[in-house]
Amino acid sequence: MKQIIQSLRDYKNQLVNDYYDFRISTPENPYTIALRGNRYKILFILSHMRSGSSLLTHLLTTNPEIIGFGEAHIEYQSQQELKKLILKVYRDTRQLRMNHKYVLDKLLHDKKLIDETMLFSEQIRAIFLIREQKKALASILKLKPHWNENQAIEYYSTRLATLEKYAKLINNKKRSLFITHEQILDNTQSVFQTMQDFLEVKQPFSEEYQVLSMTGTRGIGDSSENIKAGRIVRQHKTSETSISSELIEQGLQSFTQCYTTLSKYCQTVDCL
Repeated sequence: MKQIIQSLRDYKNQLVNDYYDFRISTPENPYTIALRGNRYKILFILSHMRSGSSLLTHLLTTNPEIIGFGEAHIEYQSQQELKKLILKVYRDTRQLRMNHKYVLDKLLHDKKLIDETMLFSEQIRAIFLIREQKKALASILKLKPHWNENQAIEYYSTRLATLEKYAKLINNKKRSLFITHEQILDNTQSVFQTMQDFLEVKQPFSEEYQVLSMTGTRGIGDSSENIKAGRIVRQHKTSETSISSELIEQGLQSFTQCYTTLSKYCQTVDCL
């Protein structure tokens, strides 16, 4: 009996995978699938490690017009790689109604967006997310205990410089939005309203979000307990990691420069 049940499950899974393959792989256009009139928009969260990107992902994907789960770990060598993203997202989430407006991926490392000209596409939207240097660096060092301070600041500063480059490439406030981790926690409703207007979605965003089977999975997103709460947790913990003043100053310069550039090239949140 167990073998029969397993065989039926395998057969069902194969049918579902074939369904996804047919709908996604048939059209050549990277933003189009079969049996669907409207093209997808791709929503990239462009950020760095320990920025609050997992929280932002959950807040976004709870909206019925947005589908995704975190880092898809795809190297985008051309727009055609977006087919891999759409296929991976639907296979992993197992949602058969492929009627979403956006398919989401978050990019936290420099070697993922190989073809940077993808950012010129009118079908791509980007939300830039950064976190102030002291908490970000402390959290990075906690996540990467084998890293030293120099490795942490090298990653942080280099990544922020890359985000500046991406914002300049897009150079369109209708397609790029800049928010900070601190704004999500302290100016939540302003962030929600700005995101709703920016993405042109009907349903407002909420502080409560859906906890998925992949929530808290290392390699996909934040693996801490807070992300499993199903809501925004505002515990401003004091960092236990001792960081040198030189590192903090170097991080501050990178953060300030990135903040200034993103504020110039992207739509921002009105926190008044």
